[in-house]
Amino acid sequence: MNRREMSLLLGALPLAAAMSGPARADTMREEAQEHPRIARAIHELEDAIHYLEEAPHDFGGHKAEAIEASRRAVQQLRMALAYRARRD
Repeated sequence: MNRREMSLLLGALPLAAAMSGPARADTMREEAQEHPRIARAIHELEDAIHYLEEAPHDFGGHKAEAIEASRRAVQQLRMALAYRARRD
């Protein structure tokens, strides 16, 4: 399992807990495969968050808000995949 898949799977675990059945992780993985742009967006946002957190400057005062907005976006994207997993 590569870093992106692991990140997506670990990030989806809290949402998957709301789903019933032992196959929920597989279902989330399947949804990520069916919606590769969403999975890729999650990965790219997580990389951007990490980059911003490690950056030595605050990007003109926008760093903290950008990190928080990116975290909210990742959460919403994961919720979208979890919704699809429950619906299918």
